[in-house]
Amino acid sequence: MLTPYDFQENIQQRAQYIRNRLQAGSPVIGISYENGVLLFTTRRRGRKVFEIYDRLMLSAIGNQADVETLRLAAIDFAHQEGFVRSPDDVTVQRVVGFALSPALKKAFGDPLTTPFVVRALFGELHASPERDLFYILNYDGEFTPAERFAVIAGTTRAEEQAMRFLSETLDGIPTFEKAIPAAMVAWGIAREAAMQEEGEPIAESRARERLREELQEAQIELGILERQTMRENRFRLVPAEQLQGYLRHL
Repeated sequence: MLTPYDFQENIQQRAQYIRNRLQAGSPVIGISYENGVLLFTTRRRGRKVFEIYDRLMLSAIGNQADVETLRLAAIDFAHQEGFVRSPDDVTVQRVVGFALSPALKKAFGDPLTTPFVVRALFGELHASPERDLFYILNYDGEFTPAERFAVIAGTTRAEEQAMRFLSETLDGIPTFEKAIPAAMVAWGIAREAAMQEEGEPIAESRARERLREELQEAQIELGILERQTMRENRFRLVPAEQLQGYLRHL
């Protein structure tokens, strides 16, 4: 028979196990800029940034199978909402709060169920940058909204340092040309900080070096939702060659 103490200890052990698994994950940086929303990360194998609906995209760190399960659930719910209600009713709040969060919370709290090893970042595009939204969804079902920019990384310390850098660097709504270098350095800060249990804040020079080291074995993946575009689909992955100029000046 399980006691309240056993339950609490089990929850703590599950949380620590998941945090250990997430620590090595490639950070994801989300930034709202003048003409859209971007999610920046790196990958070594499969895709990391995905379209969920017309104005909604997702990236995540964690177990690849769990990320795929989360992605498919989000797509299914979003398209069902758009069909039964209307496309305007497909919001990140409804997708995360109604479809995904309860399932993650149930799996995490049930000692007989395998929890999701995942931490996800959603970006939602609106008519103006001031209304753009990010939602961070945690493995235990908890979620947090954010505006202007957001970060998910392997540790809380890593996320805090990257967020501090973005808040100091991005004054107002940036252009695409300013958002990309900021995302690159923020990624390097988050990646380096996640690899250290403690220490001084990560310098920008070290963050740039960390990204260059990563790109010896990995590649950048940048997904954007464009506010004004001639294309039917607002979502697109930015080609690697388009980012070479930013990397040369990194």
